Amino acid sequence: MTVEQQAFGTINGQPVTLYTIKNEQGFQISCINYGCIITEILAPDKTGTLENVVLGFDSLEEYERDVHYLGAVAGRFAGRIKDGEAEVAGTRHQLGRNANGHHLHGGAGGFHSVVWHAAPFEETDGAGVEFTYTSLDGEEGYPGNVEVKVRYLVKHGNNELLISYSGTSDQPTLLNPTNHSYFNLSGNLKRDVLDHHLQLPAEAYLELDDELLPTGRILPVAGTVFDLREGNKIQRAAESEDPQTLLAGRGYDHPFLLEQAEGSAILLTDEESGRTLSVETAEPAVVLYTGNGLGGPYSLRGTPARNHLGLCLETQKMPDSPRHGNFGSSMLEAGQRYQSETSFRFGVTDNVSMEEE
Repeated sequence: MTVEQQAFGTINGQPVTLYTIKNEQGFQISCINYGCIITEILAPDKTGTLENVVLGFDSLEEYERDVHYLGAVAGRFAGRIKDGEAEVAGTRHQLGRNANGHHLHGGAGGFHSVVWHAAPFEETDGAGVEFTYTSLDGEEGYPGNVEVKVRYLVKHGNNELLISYSGTSDQPTLLNPTNHSYFNLSGNLKRDVLDHHLQLPAEAYLELDDELLPTGRILPVAGTVFDLREGNKIQRAAESEDPQTLLAGRGYDHPFLLEQAEGSAILLTDEESGRTLSVETAEPAVVLYTGNGLGGPYSLRGTPARNHLGLCLETQKMPDSPRHGNFGSSMLEAGQRYQSETSFRFGVTDNVSMEEE
């Protein structure tokens, strides 16, 4: 396996480097140390053709202008926090407000928008890049100096990317990062994701208000367009008249509560290309965002942007958990170590047709 490096530009005098990790089968991941952004993933289709399966840009300047967090690590806290207000260890903290008066994905100066230190590595399981960053006390309003590590490991012998997060703080704080890649298994954005088939092992999801903030209600998926336990196409949600899919812009932008049983992987499939993506995590939730607001006057490597061109599977703890006692805690105590990992395994189907239910 190899890890190649090449210059990708500079930000405020800091060099940004593109790293490409390639295994023996030709599967490869490219990423940069600005925002830990995954810029490209080349995965084979059912004929063995390698094509890109994530949304991204070719230049650093485009990533600096990007408002959709394409491929980036979001943090310190993924998702929304109402009014940017969070109580930590009995003290109220005002976090940065960067989304209609609310806090989103760590704020404007969050993990996605800083240059990380990067170190390529090789080990028995494979090769990859380890990113490190010190988030200083008060950054985007958060308390504590937090030392964060993010590792992208490409495994030997299969087309798998393992993303690992770890962190420690010298004060109680919040820490809940995720990766914000947009997947499109058609290859090189030949089609949108409306015909992608998604199986998601969740019996409940979080209801949202009209500002996409959790109301606090945990709702069962049974009998709704949110029931993806047996799988369905994304098209179903885009065409649904369910009030929750409509307020999200005709699709999903919702946290689903994951079952942690063995074999309960998230499975995304594009039947035409034959590509599959299996996602496994120990996190309690995944935010499924189906790219309902991706449209705009810009292009992605020559493809005009449009809604539903990609979808995100953001494994994490519950958004807005500081405000909802029934969501579980995202608190990191002083001296405690935060650890989390999610695997993304790319494969191909056995050509069994999956009809929409």
